[in-house]
Amino acid sequence: MGSQRRIVGCCPRRSARLTRFSGILLVPVLRVGLSNGIALSWSFIMRIILFCLCLMLVPVTGQAQQSEEQPTSTITVEDSAEQDAAIAVRIRDILSELEGFEDVTVTVSSGIVTLRGTTVDQATGARLNDIVARVEGVVAIENLVTQTTDVVEQLNPAVERFLNRVWQLVVYLPLALVALLAFVVVVSIGVVIARLKEPWNRLAPNAFIADIYRQLVRLAFIIGGLVVALDILNASALLSTILGAAGIVGLAIGFAVKDTVENFIASIMLSIRQPFRPNDTVEIEGDMGKVIRLTSRATILLSFDGNHIRIPNATVFKSRIVNYSRNDERRFLLDLGVGYDTDLAAAQALAQETVAGLPFVLSEPAPSVWLEELGDSAVILRVAAWIAQHETSFVAAKGEAYRICMAAFEGAGIAMPGPTFTIQGLDGVAIPKPVQSSAKAASGDALEAQDVHAVADQELEKIILQERAALSDGDLLNKAAPEE
Repeated sequence: MGSQRRIVGCCPRRSARLTRFSGILLVPVLRVGLSNGIALSWSFIMRIILFCLCLMLVPVTGQAQQSEEQPTSTITVEDSAEQDAAIAVRIRDILSELEGFEDVTVTVSSGIVTLRGTTVDQATGARLNDIVARVEGVVAIENLVTQTTDVVEQLNPAVERFLNRVWQLVVYLPLALVALLAFVVVVSIGVVIARLKEPWNRLAPNAFIADIYRQLVRLAFIIGGLVVALDILNASALLSTILGAAGIVGLAIGFAVKDTVENFIASIMLSIRQPFRPNDTVEIEGDMGKVIRLTSRATILLSFDGNHIRIPNATVFKSRIVNYSRNDERRFLLDLGVGYDTDLAAAQALAQETVAGLPFVLSEPAPSVWLEELGDSAVILRVAAWIAQHETSFVAAKGEAYRICMAAFEGAGIAMPGPTFTIQGLDGVAIPKPVQSSAKAASGDALEAQDVHAVADQELEKIILQERAALSDGDLLNKAAPEE
């Protein structure tokens, strides 16, 4: 055994020799062909190149399982055939106890172990080096084991793995059912608690916030049930992976529906700190009307023309909101133009006295009059007066104040000129203006104020009350909520 010669097929030295040999054969053929003027066809040249490539690739496939890992123990001087036989027997015994090495043969000569045969995959063949290197007395390893191409041997491990998994699933099924039952019980408890009206309606300022509390309770119990189920399955480490994946998915969805999320958050903020109440007259982004309700998506207004205006809550939250109904007192302004030859002090006193005498004008704050502007043909007097807008119609009061002030000025002989135009003829001579009749004294009926009660506003309020009664469940406005 110690002196026998080993024949190793497809070794690196033989590969190098075959490569040099193919080169030696190829070069003279090409030289002879070119020197004699022989026209070599492309097919002939390609056949020679393919032949050389096959010679170079054969040793590479034979050494697919060879690894650089070799034993590092000290090599003894003595060469013992008994030791080689013992090493071979020991390796064969080890491989016989392991799965996947049935077709592997072992030969040992002078401590050099040669492995031949086939394995199911390359990973199994590579394990041989680790096993053999641990055997005492092994000097070197020649791993010539290749991967088998037998279809049956390739499919057998896959079928066996499938059957093992099916059996594991059958064995694992009772425990999985217990975990599923625990999950259902925990989630059911959360659903029952979330459906209770109390204490959520008491804790929340409105129904919208109460529903959010209920959703959070459901989510908390779902996560709790998942933790309990995974703990029963001894797979609680999987929870972090699930939560991480859920966080990534939630972040992606958040970016995709950014406007919807923004509108949802704005709805929460508006429902907590309400800048208006039902029936309030507000102006938002240039739209004016009375507030009908606040939903989880939009604020609904009823314009003075009877039209519905839906404004997204995100726009409402970021916009400038003018609430005309928050205070009962509201001021209206009148612009009265008088001639330049008018006694302005007397005109101011008359305007203030006339407005102060109106029954719907409040004495506190008192009316006031001032010179606002010097126009092209008149001096503008601005009159300011206050009314109780919840009882008095704002537009009706303003119109009635205009009418009575104009009647008072006409009765006092105060001219209220309009724009003046000079028209010239073709010869450049100005055409004389028509003579205006003198002012007539205003009668007592002209100075009597008409009814300015907020009848139109009351009709709008009836429409709003009817709509709110029909859709009361979707309204987030609550009188108990704090106001901004």
